[in-house]
Amino acid sequence: MSSILTNNSAMVALQTLKSINSDLSKTQAMISTGKEVGSARDNSAVWAISKVMESDVKGFKAISESLSLGASSVAVARNGAETVTDLLTDMKEKIVAAQGENVDRTKLQADVEAITNQIASVVGAAQFNGLNMLKGQDSVEVLASLDRASDGTVASSNITVARQDLSFDAGAFGTGTDLSGNIAVTAGAGQDAAGAGAEFSAAGNEMTLTLATNANADETYNVQIAGETVSFTTVTGALTPNDVATGLTAAINAAGLEGISAELTGAGEITLTNTRAFEDVEVNTSGPTTTFALAAGDNAGGTVTSAAATTNSLSVGSRATDVTFSGTAGVNEGDGYRVTVGGNNYDYIAGNGETFEDVAKGLKTIIDGAGVAGLTTNAVEKAGGWTLEIDTDSATAVTIAVDGAAGGEATGGLAGLDNIDVTNEDSVAAALANIETFIDTTIDAAADFGSSQGRIDTQSSFISNLTDSLKSGIGALVDADMEETSARLQALQVQQQLGVQSLSIANQAPQTILSLFR
Repeated sequence: MSSILTNNSAMVALQTLKSINSDLSKTQAMISTGKEVGSARDNSAVWAISKVMESDVKGFKAISESLSLGASSVAVARNGAETVTDLLTDMKEKIVAAQGENVDRTKLQADVEAITNQIASVVGAAQFNGLNMLKGQDSVEVLASLDRASDGTVASSNITVARQDLSFDAGAFGTGTDLSGNIAVTAGAGQDAAGAGAEFSAAGNEMTLTLATNANADETYNVQIAGETVSFTTVTGALTPNDVATGLTAAINAAGLEGISAELTGAGEITLTNTRAFEDVEVNTSGPTTTFALAAGDNAGGTVTSAAATTNSLSVGSRATDVTFSGTAGVNEGDGYRVTVGGNNYDYIAGNGETFEDVAKGLKTIIDGAGVAGLTTNAVEKAGGWTLEIDTDSATAVTIAVDGAAGGEATGGLAGLDNIDVTNEDSVAAALANIETFIDTTIDAAADFGSSQGRIDTQSSFISNLTDSLKSGIGALVDADMEETSARLQALQVQQQLGVQSLSIANQAPQTILSLFR
């Protein structure tokens, strides 16, 4: 049936042409924008995912900038620590030269002071954008990543870079929790008692050597002291213990052992005295009788008796007084420990991550830096923990007390460096020991910065690669396939031409009805 009111063919052709024009418009938009999904109308789910990923890409760009800033800051700090290490090595050369006697220590001291000033300048200038990581204790957080969980929540993560305080700051002793239980004075030679208010002087540690029976002819009595053997051989028989003791006493004193002296203090009794500041001396005996005995004096530690043709030994302790630190307690930032010698306070306040080894060595450098004549120190690890040994060459009793408290401001890692003195015998020996501590401190600082910088560089490279991967992923979701799109464009253009022709033909159909009325 033909109708002049309803042209079904034209309607079909028109709908087809509209569909073709719509697809053609979409294809042309894809070509002009390069995107298959340009808005939420195109594909809401894919568009939403792509927008979340695009926001992450922008976030990672900010993270990359943060990592670059952090890497630069750490690089400056590492370079500063390495420079200070080199300068301390130069200073060590001057200190070693000062160990000799025929040198101009005044000029060497001037060189040491010049290097110290240069180190202070380097530490002060080692900043990037106002951040100096060679001063203070607070750690620096470098923004390192943006972590998105499966539920869509986002959290940032940081790389923590610990500051390495290489300043000369003395710190401030705190008033917080009492830590005196972590530090104690151990009674030493010439000291009246352990604990607060104790006294010590240059008196040596002692032990007694006792002979109780008569000697026969051609008998040899040996005493080995600090690895050197002293002997007394009888010529005639029927010698009393006192005769043998007298002969051994003369032989020991004639041996010229540094810091070791012998005195006849009773019938057949010899008192050995050790005045070596920081060295325990082992004493071995061997002889023909069972009455050749070593008896403890001060902290020699027991009594042994030599059987015939056997050797027995004890140690007579060093002269120094021990300040011992806990072998079980930990050390927190701000924990301060004080040693008072002769009424003068010497404080060391721990920094972040330090141990009792740092505390003991820190107190040593500070006491040595005070330049008290005749007062020398040594930091050493003994059974149970670290110990600060304190010695004086004065016969006058010196009081010593200890204390500890939390809540202080940390001492700088190079505190005491500006007090190094190479102008006299006592201070030049202390300077050599302390410069090693300072060098170790700066080496550790440079190594820590190097490790942190390496981690930041690795993270920066990862963030760069991750950003590229995210961009590729977004492209795979929303970018148009241009080869396919261009081919589709040509097909749609042909379809459009055919659609127009079909509509034209369909519109001409009513004209045929006129032929029926001719």
